[in-house]
Amino acid sequence: MENCKSLLKKAILLKPHERFLLIDGLIRTIDEPNKDIDSIWTDEAEKRLKAHQQRKTTGISFKDVFEEDL
Repeated sequence: MENCKSLLKKAILLKPHERFLLIDGLIRTIDEPNKDIDSIWTDEAEKRLKAHQQRKTTGISFKDVFEEDL
């Protein structure tokens, strides 16, 4: 824990854009993308777009979506 406190004291002295890069780098080590899930969602999005472009589906208006009772 002492090591973390020491790192934090040093990080605070960094310029704002350097702190951002540090934070971004740390977050990326925690929240690593799952390529399998990304691929599945990409395929699904492409399938839905194609169906919409071929008029096999209909959309719901913004108004209708937000006027629905939840």
